[in-house]
Amino acid sequence: MLEGPGGGLDKLLEQLRLWHGGLRAEPGHFMGWSLGARFYPVLYLLTRMGEARDWGTGLPLKASLLGRMNRLEVHHIYPKAQLYKRKFKRPEVNALANFCFLTKNTNLDISDRLPENYFPEVEKAHPGVLASQWIPGDPELWKIENFRAFLEARKVLLAAELNRRMEDLLHGDTRWLPGPAAAVPAETAAEGGITSEDEEAQLDDVDEWVEAQGLPRGVRAFGLTETLTGEQRAVFDLAWPSGIQEGLSQPVAVLLNEGAETISIASRAGYRCFTSTSEFRRYVDREILVRETEA
Repeated sequence: MLEGPGGGLDKLLEQLRLWHGGLRAEPGHFMGWSLGARFYPVLYLLTRMGEARDWGTGLPLKASLLGRMNRLEVHHIYPKAQLYKRKFKRPEVNALANFCFLTKNTNLDISDRLPENYFPEVEKAHPGVLASQWIPGDPELWKIENFRAFLEARKVLLAAELNRRMEDLLHGDTRWLPGPAAAVPAETAAEGGITSEDEEAQLDDVDEWVEAQGLPRGVRAFGLTETLTGEQRAVFDLAWPSGIQEGLSQPVAVLLNEGAETISIASRAGYRCFTSTSEFRRYVDREILVRETEA
């Protein structure tokens, strides 16, 4: 009853303001990495509710988009292969500010090309399409040697867009926004995560195999966070947080080349862990599909 006589919505917003010191976003709120980053859903929401457009078709990506085009994929603006080749670490490669959402065909068409090569093409074909996804307009920032500066500049644009959307949702009632900014969490190095193209290829094979069995795909680079603080504790290569048979089997994580600490964190969180794809497939065959496998 948020809009009842008692002013429930106002009370809720005031409580949020008191808890966080303000509702205004800061660039630092977009510093997380992986699909488990706490502001990852915010990026998706901004894409769906705003003016974001697909880089291949120029069409808007709003939730009302119909048909096959409705499903969006996460796109690494600077491709993973190119970044790993230049020795960037996974928190930078999978930084939230390096993510955007595109249709599947566009994602495939761009492949592992660098922004300095494909950005001019998409902008020429669909003027304004880069800005619609909060891409800095300075071409110098599109060069891979300026990748870190690109991330910082895009965080600023994302925070500004979120604040604008918040003002729209509040119908211009900006009294909820002033005051100290919401606390920006300290950046911590979470355990685990995908570290090579070989791991990516193995996980692709597993995901495709699972889907071929009529089962749901896992969540790639799943971030395990603390419920109360939102702090990211670990990143699992591939995970089924609700089980492969949702509600009927325990959470599962595939952890390739991970250390004991990552495996321990996953186990304590109730996940059944597999450190090889063959071991995981045997589990699915025997315990999920209930069929015999060769020893």
